[in-house]
Amino acid sequence: MMKNTVVAFVYDFDETLSTTYMQDYVLIPELGMAPKTFWKKANAWSIENCADQITGSMYYFMKVAKEKGLRLTRENFAYCGTLVQYYKGVETWFDRINAYGRKLGLKIEHYVISSGYEEILCGTSICKYIKGMYGCAYAFGEDGTPVWPARVINYSTKVQYLSKINKGLGKLDDKLVNEYMEDTKRRIPFPRIIYFGDGMTDIPSMKLVKNRGGNAIAVYKPKSVHKEKAIKLLKDDRVNFALPADYSEGTAIDTVVKTILEKIATERNLEELKKKEELKKKEELKKR
Repeated sequence: MMKNTVVAFVYDFDETLSTTYMQDYVLIPELGMAPKTFWKKANAWSIENCADQITGSMYYFMKVAKEKGLRLTRENFAYCGTLVQYYKGVETWFDRINAYGRKLGLKIEHYVISSGYEEILCGTSICKYIKGMYGCAYAFGEDGTPVWPARVINYSTKVQYLSKINKGLGKLDDKLVNEYMEDTKRRIPFPRIIYFGDGMTDIPSMKLVKNRGGNAIAVYKPKSVHKEKAIKLLKDDRVNFALPADYSEGTAIDTVVKTILEKIATERNLEELKKKEELKKKEELKKR
């Protein structure tokens, strides 16, 4: 049987793997503000200036940091990543699920597509497990501080990066992503993609994965009002599953994902058996 069949796990980050927005743990408190106050002001600035909310908040971070005399450097952002808090089981999830995949002859690759900041993601403890990381990113000036949003990830651009993963393209292959490619030539077909998300910015990506034969999982903070939002995604037929964000062994997510992996491996094995039978059939016909 074919081994090391590649399967992609694609995650949102904020409130999917981490318990809240990655900027809330350290970055916003460093600015001397409460997260709720900061986001309210940043969103108001975006509305007043007709700016995309994600782009506007990136600028607003630069603006407030300058006013407060705080230098936002790559090192500062990375430090913020070290203090991110995760849902239960996340930090052991990758080793456990990778090992389970190997038993089935599957090679699991992990990707993050987030409206959070790549500079913070690079400092997180789980960064070493991520093959591809696609987040908002800054362009830095000669003094080492941000001067411009170099990359903005919102609900529509998330789909672009998902397509790059599907086709096996690089992060900067912006032109190639829109070119036609036969399904058989795509590096990771959608039926071998599992998407994990929690909110509105994930809906187009989750629906695309689901509609193309993959699996989309809406996660929610256990024992919270977020459950209703996730259940609505399930009712609206935008996801395959709505599950509590507990990645520990034996939980609902652990069980569902392992079952999906078993299905992928079984279908792969079945296809290989069918191919062998087809070859046997052709050989028999040649003998006649």
